[in-house]
Amino acid sequence: MKTRIVTIFFFAFSMAICSQKNTDVLFEVEGTPVFVSEFKKVYEKNIELVADERQKELKNYLELYINYKLKLKQAYHLKLDTIKAYKREVETYKTQLISSYLQDTSFLATQVKEAYFRTKHQIRARHILIKLNANASPQDTLKAYQKIIKARNEIISGKPFARVASIISDDRSAKNNGGDLGYFTAFKMVYSFENKVYQTKIGEISMPFRTRFGYHIAKVIDLKVSKGELEVAHILIADTTVKGKYKIDSIYDRLQKGDHFNALAKLYSNDRESAKKGGRLPKFGIGMMVKPFEEAAFSIPKEAALSKPFKTRYGWHLIKLLKRHPVKPFSELKAQLAHKIKNSDRARLSDLAVLNRLKSEYKIVVNKPSKAVFLTLNRAAVSRESLQNILLTIQHKKIKQVQFFDYIKNRKKKSIELLFNDFVDQEVVAYFKESLIHTNPVYAAALKEYEEGLLLFELMQQKIWNKSMNDSLGLKAFFVKNKTRYSFNDLSKNKGAVMDDYQTYLEDEWVQALKRRYTVKIRKRTVDKLLKSYLKND
Repeated sequence: MKTRIVTIFFFAFSMAICSQKNTDVLFEVEGTPVFVSEFKKVYEKNIELVADERQKELKNYLELYINYKLKLKQAYHLKLDTIKAYKREVETYKTQLISSYLQDTSFLATQVKEAYFRTKHQIRARHILIKLNANASPQDTLKAYQKIIKARNEIISGKPFARVASIISDDRSAKNNGGDLGYFTAFKMVYSFENKVYQTKIGEISMPFRTRFGYHIAKVIDLKVSKGELEVAHILIADTTVKGKYKIDSIYDRLQKGDHFNALAKLYSNDRESAKKGGRLPKFGIGMMVKPFEEAAFSIPKEAALSKPFKTRYGWHLIKLLKRHPVKPFSELKAQLAHKIKNSDRARLSDLAVLNRLKSEYKIVVNKPSKAVFLTLNRAAVSRESLQNILLTIQHKKIKQVQFFDYIKNRKKKSIELLFNDFVDQEVVAYFKESLIHTNPVYAAALKEYEEGLLLFELMQQKIWNKSMNDSLGLKAFFVKNKTRYSFNDLSKNKGAVMDDYQTYLEDEWVQALKRRYTVKIRKRTVDKLLKSYLKND
């Protein structure tokens, strides 16, 4: 069966869609033409992948391709493309496929380089946060902005940043740390915060900037080459009192005298999960542990060395450095960073870059009178039927008022103007997706390949695989009739080999039936001309 699957998918996924204008017809299946350009593209693309030497001969390959088209003809005749499961599968694939076309590759490349610099260079900063809801009113927004500006002015006039942060900041930790975030690298903060901090020079105070948490100002304290990541083992005594200190000191003394770290960790560490592994923790970098633990770990001078006992809010610790992992070269991290970017809040920037490009390329016309209706519209009283005028045109696509009405129905927190801008963005992307199959041959080919691959898989399942698996009498009769082909007399000795041959037999019989059912017209002159062109090249 696996052999048959490979054969089917070889042809199904080899299909290429190409321009049919001014192209010679090679053959027809029930009146549907197949063009020379299509066949050549498939043949030249896949000829080295064909295992059977006989299939490499153009005439044999043409025969196989005709068989492929016959199977597709029956798949469409049986309306396999209308099955709900098939449609759902195609839509899922289409969504996945389109997503790559909604990425700005040059923008992504810039983002990857930026992320690598920020992975390789860790930054330390203080910040002050004035919390603000994402949907805050203009009055609340102004109030928050004035408060953060006042804080910045106080610092500029000479007040210590830490003191102002401890009094004003809505980040609760600022009460104790004066807004000090410690060192961090790329992907450790929301991108809007990370970006602003990395763009601020050492010692400077940024202008107020907004993230989803509210307004911030930041002061950069330091920027230096990252120490990468560490693997460590630790022992935790979960007691912050003098008693805990005495216990950790006694363990430290035993280590100094030569006792094994992993044995003592298993015996005494209160972190039971890591204790089972001799105290070993998962690899970590800057910003992933509490600050005292992180500082102690990164200050250990060499591998296999110990920290001195130190305290965190969890208790008393000892750390053994197992291995340092410096930041890898760009060539090794490039793919990983690209993946991280696509799955982070940075991806939105790439989406915006594509959206802005599309908006500059498309002709977008807003019908102002149709839009003005929504400024005084009583949503509860209006009927959808009354909103049939054209509101928006993107290229040649006309969008009615009722579509915007449906869009805003359950969105009451934003103003009409903001909602309209969001709606336009949505419709621009929708238009791009709808038109991609007509504007991008590569996308059209990939989608067609997948659609036809699914159809053929379903058809083979019905006509060959299920039939052969459930027809034990037919399999036995085939074995008896063809016994001389095998070196064994008992079917159970190698049922798999016989099953493969039986499926090939069923497929051959099926193809012959298809040839009797559907008319195939081969253009002999065109085939001869094609053969000569390849002979000439040889």
